Amino acid sequence: MCVALVGGMERLRGCYIREARKSGIRLKVFNRPDIDLKDKLGHADAVVVFTNKVSHEAKRVVMKTARKRDIPVYVHHSCGLCSLRDCLNCLKNDGTSRRFQ
Repeated sequence: MCVALVGGMERLRGCYIREARKSGIRLKVFNRPDIDLKDKLGHADAVVVFTNKVSHEAKRVVMKTARKRDIPVYVHHSCGLCSLRDCLNCLKNDGTSRRFQ
């Protein structure tokens, strides 16, 4: 399973990847503004957005692309490892109040 993470802190990039790997998930991390963000998302199985560390434009692009491709989006305000862990657990349980579409 491949999940894209948009937002978060650059210094936690490796920790995010290790945490996802523990759950058996391959994680693509985008925590810098990218011009081709919609292309880089590819066909991820899900997208996690940390809203406190992402621009409004990047969030808009992610939400629009995810809706178009029917990709579930998990939105969380904070960007710590526990937040990622919560989102990944929600993804495994498939369906909580944090899932938007």
